[in-house]
Amino acid sequence: MATVQTTGAGGSHYGNDEPVALVIAGDEEGLRLSREALALSGIRAGGEVRFEAAATGLADHGAIDLILIDAIGAPEELLDAVLARADAVARERGRAVVAAIRAEQIDVAAVHLMGGHAQLLCAPDLAERVGALSVARVRGGAQLHEGHREAEAARLRRLNDEVARIADTLARLTREEQEVSRRSGVRDKGNEYRGPDGGEPADASAQEIRATIRSRRLRAQYFDSELFADPAWDMLLDLYAAELEKRQVSVSSLCIAAAVPPTTALRWIGTLHDAGLFDRHADPSDRRRAYVRLSAKGIEGMRGYIAAAKRLGLAII
Repeated sequence: MATVQTTGAGGSHYGNDEPVALVIAGDEEGLRLSREALALSGIRAGGEVRFEAAATGLADHGAIDLILIDAIGAPEELLDAVLARADAVARERGRAVVAAIRAEQIDVAAVHLMGGHAQLLCAPDLAERVGALSVARVRGGAQLHEGHREAEAARLRRLNDEVARIADTLARLTREEQEVSRRSGVRDKGNEYRGPDGGEPADASAQEIRATIRSRRLRAQYFDSELFADPAWDMLLDLYAAELEKRQVSVSSLCIAAAVPPTTALRWIGTLHDAGLFDRHADPSDRRRAYVRLSAKGIEGMRGYIAAAKRLGLAII
């Protein structure tokens, strides 16, 4: 196993030309692909570890800038332990993780590697590996500068605020429109949704949400589905329907609901999780599986949107 040149405990090589990656691979093919992707990305492999060795510990590796995992050929019985160890090291040192996995490994990987520090690639080709490593390299370099950290935190806060304002904006527009109608003496009852008695906000049933999802899927029979790809909204709809049905949704199932390639779906799940719209929780009966549900903020946003749309007599789309 190659040794890692150190710059001090937990140090970084981003001040030099070549950042350093720790490679964890399940087989020789994974090592070969990892080496090739790193070379094309301008990143040096500072250490190579097989899954069997990684399962016992990763503490001996010094200065690394990111962790590259190829789990495609990894023994299934070691997957959970190795990903947990890699995630712990990455979080402790503030490092990025790029992990190549198979579709059937999504739920296990999502238990540990979900969030802004990790990129999950499902059966990636070489170009996808290089692209993810390039993103990790840029993000990792930016982490060394306090100004960059503050800018990224501010960007995430702005995103959170913008998402939270959607329902409020729709509700305000509805109230303004109603006020204009009242003042003008015009009241079109045929086009206005008046809501339930008692002023309670209107909600949709699970059947209505599922019908909306089926309607969105129907477009793919007549047009190229990529023209209408909207994974974030598709996942919000699916999770809201599941919330109404009191049903749990696994990460792999949510990827299917997104109607995009798994790698793209996983990226969006991470984005929406970081935005505070999704919550992730482990299956209490099987720690190798993770479930995703709408957060309180996500539920509030969906209820607000649906209520505003219904008051305006608009379809949920």
